[in-house]
Amino acid sequence: MAKQVQQKEKQTTIASKSQTNAAPFIFDKTNYLIMVTGVVVILIGFALMSGGGTTDPNIFPREELYSFRRITLAPIVVMFGFGIEIFAILKRPKK
Repeated sequence: MAKQVQQKEKQTTIASKSQTNAAPFIFDKTNYLIMVTGVVVILIGFALMSGGGTTDPNIFPREELYSFRRITLAPIVVMFGFGIEIFAILKRPKK
């Protein structure tokens, strides 16, 4: 009788361990790598937007503030980074 009780206890502990270890991750390693790539691209886009300031408040450098890099290129790079993030979230991990 005692052996049966011990066997049942072992089976329940093994079953509980397998249940806790069986919980899969939501994303695969490739998903996380793609997400990191997207964050880096977004940060590059924000870095492209930065700059153009002056120490003198009377000077307003229009050519510098309204340049192609800050007005067109940087927002496109940021949106591309967000697109990479969406792709990383929606990509199904391999089984």
